[in-house]
Amino acid sequence: MTGTPARVAPSAGARAWWRRGGTPPLPPLPPLLRLLIGTQLAFNIGFFAVLPFLAEHLGTAVGMAGWLVGLVLGLRTFSQQGLFVVGGALADRYGVRPVVLAGCALRIAGFAWLGWAESTWAVIGAVLLIGFAAALFSPAVESEVARQAVCWEEGGGGPRTRVLALFTVAGQAGAFVGPLLGALLLAVDFRTVCLAGAAVFVLVLAGHLRLLPQHIPGRAAAPAPGGARALLRDRRFLALCLAYGVYLLAYNQLYLALPLEVERAAGSQAPLAWLFALSSALVVTAQLPVTRWATARLDLRRSMAAGLLLISAGFATVAATRPAAWTGGAGLLPPAGLVVLLTLGQMLLAPAARAWVPDLAGEGRLGLYTGALSSVSGLVVLAGSALTGSLLEAGLPAAVPWLVLTALPAAAVALLPRHRPGRP
Repeated sequence: MTGTPARVAPSAGARAWWRRGGTPPLPPLPPLLRLLIGTQLAFNIGFFAVLPFLAEHLGTAVGMAGWLVGLVLGLRTFSQQGLFVVGGALADRYGVRPVVLAGCALRIAGFAWLGWAESTWAVIGAVLLIGFAAALFSPAVESEVARQAVCWEEGGGGPRTRVLALFTVAGQAGAFVGPLLGALLLAVDFRTVCLAGAAVFVLVLAGHLRLLPQHIPGRAAAPAPGGARALLRDRRFLALCLAYGVYLLAYNQLYLALPLEVERAAGSQAPLAWLFALSSALVVTAQLPVTRWATARLDLRRSMAAGLLLISAGFATVAATRPAAWTGGAGLLPPAGLVVLLTLGQMLLAPAARAWVPDLAGEGRLGLYTGALSSVSGLVVLAGSALTGSLLEAGLPAAVPWLVLTALPAAAVALLPRHRPGRP
C-alpha cells in the first residue's frame, strides 16, 4: 500500500480472547470505512425499493410487450455491470468523491425521470441513466472499501475479509429493506416509489458532500499509464474473473432455473418470496461468523474453492431428486437445499474474491480491477444465461440441466489461480 498505515492496538479484551485461542472481535472501524459500509446499505435500500416492481409497471402501466420488458431490464443490467470498468477507471483517475457524487446525482435524475416516463424511449433513457449511475458509484465505493480493508489489515486491525463481509451484510440488509419500503409505497403509485428511491440518493449525496474526504490519504495521485493493457495480459486476474463469473452465473439461477422448479413443485411461484427471504436472513445473520471461521482456516483461494463446491452441491441436490418429480412440500425441499447451499457458498466466496483483487491490482489501478471483475464476470453471465435458458427449454431429461449446473461451479475451481499475498 502507498504510505504507512497506522497500527491499531487490540483492546485488552481482544488480547484475552486471542490468548484463549479464539478469533478476536473486530476493533471499531475508522470513520471512512463506516461511511462506505453505510453507503452500501443506503444504495441498496434506494435501488431495491424500485427494481422489484419495475417489470410489473412496464407491463401493465406502460403497456410494454413481454420481450420489450426483458430488453429494458437487460439494458439496465448492461449499462450497469458492463460499464463498471469505466467507473472503476474514473475513480482511479479522479478519486472516489467526484465519481460517487456524480453517480448519486445521475441516479436521482434517473429515478425521477422513470417516475414520469410513459413512452418506450423515455423508459429506456431512464433505465440507462439509472444503470450508468451505479457503474460510477459502485466500483468507486467497492474499490475504496477493499483498499481501506487492506490498510486496516496491515495496520493490525484484523483480516480484510471480515471488513468485506460486513460490506456484504450491509448490502444484503439494504436489499431486504428496500423491497419492503417499495411495497409499502406502491399502495400510492409507482411514481411515489421512484421518488422515494430518489430521496434516498438525495440523502446519500448530501451526506457524502459533507463527510467524504476530498483527498483520501494514501491514494495514488494518478494511475500509471497502460492499465487496461496490463489488465488484459494479467492471466491470474482474468482467471479469477472467469471463476467469479461462474459463481454469478450460478447465483443468477435463483431468478432463472429456481422459479421454474418451484412452479413445477408447488403449482405457483409464491414460495419464491420465502426462499429469497431465507437467503437474505442467512447472509445477514451468518455472514460474519462464516467469514470469521473461514479466515481462521482457509486462504482466499481455498475459501473461494469451498464456496464453489458448496454451490455445486446445491445444484446436485436438485439433480439427484428431480427424476422423482416430487411435488408439494416434499418438492420444495430440494429448492430450499439449493438456496441454503448456494447462499453459504456465496458467503465464503464473495468476500474472498473482493479481498483477492488488491493483491492482483497494480498501484493506482484498484478501481480499474474492481470494475473489471464485475464487467468480465457480467459477460460470462450474459453468455451463460442464454445457454442455461436453452438447456431448460430443450426438452432434455429432467436431471440433465441440473447436472450441467452442478458441473460448472466444480469445474471453475480449476480456474482459480494460486494465491500469493501481496501485490506486484
